[in-house]
Amino acid sequence: MADRTMEKSAADSRSNRAAVQATNDDASASKLSCIKKGYMKDDYIHLFVRRPVKRSPIINRGYFARWAAFRKLLYQFLDCEGSNEKGHTKKQILSLGAGFDTTYFQLQDEGKAPHLYVELDFKEVTGKKASLIESCSELRDKVGTTALISPENGEVLSNHYKLLPADLRNIQKLDDVISLANMDASLPTFIIAECVLIYLDPDSTRAIVGWGSKTFSTAIFFLYEQIHPDDAFGQQMIKNLESRGCALLSIYATPTLLAKEKLFLDQGWQRAVAWDMLRVYSKFIDAQERRRIERLELFDEFEEWHMMQEHYCVAYAINDAVGLFAEFGFPDDQQHMLSASSAASS
Repeated sequence: MADRTMEKSAADSRSNRAAVQATNDDASASKLSCIKKGYMKDDYIHLFVRRPVKRSPIINRGYFARWAAFRKLLYQFLDCEGSNEKGHTKKQILSLGAGFDTTYFQLQDEGKAPHLYVELDFKEVTGKKASLIESCSELRDKVGTTALISPENGEVLSNHYKLLPADLRNIQKLDDVISLANMDASLPTFIIAECVLIYLDPDSTRAIVGWGSKTFSTAIFFLYEQIHPDDAFGQQMIKNLESRGCALLSIYATPTLLAKEKLFLDQGWQRAVAWDMLRVYSKFIDAQERRRIERLELFDEFEEWHMMQEHYCVAYAINDAVGLFAEFGFPDDQQHMLSASSAASS
């Protein structure tokens, strides 16, 4: 009987894992829908989408908001310079559950690629991505002619880009993978987790956030995920995802903006800030960009837009051992961050 129970639980976990991985294909298709409508530019995502779909205006606008917030914070990080190192501070990016994200290839085109860009995901995902990189000259050229590409192992190893398989729940293996990627823990590091940690159990989420803080003394941890599971919209959101086999295992552990900040502070990060996407869209994303994209499609779903954006957030945490990130972050959050920091120490 025990054997059968173990088999069932393994099958369940596999099916959930497959369902969560399927959100990667869904996200890529949504990004492509945005790009085709002119919300943003990405010359590479079409290479990863087998079946293009046309998303509704509210989904397109939501993906644009997510992309624009991430990009603005990432550029802030890339533009941070030490007082004695104008334009020469080496930096690295670590993307957890990277899926088919194309940020590295875009940064290459823009001349903004960091010293090292490392992407981690389940081997099923990295194997597909490695295969696509190997077979598409546009992608292969970006990782360099000397890159070692192994779809079988789910790996791409080049001087400035690494794609590696990893189960994020295994912290010991995470250390091994970081070592294999030749990441330098002393370099300024931008850690990305977009709709990743929320699918893991709360203990694993806390362990990853704590590992990031202990490992990197000068770092930003960028988080984008769902909040507010308890109201009607939140319950429906959870039900919709669970029907696809994608349970938000950590949402009740961090259901609010304050809880997201506390997650980071409790795990050793010096400062943390969380804003819901409604605030991010109106107060952080450039007004000119908002005006531009709001003219792209007929839009009348304002009530649903407000509710949806209130149920997603951007949170970021900061470790700033060398005073690099004084200007980093959302506007007018310095006072808030100080209070959050003092709350952690009280």
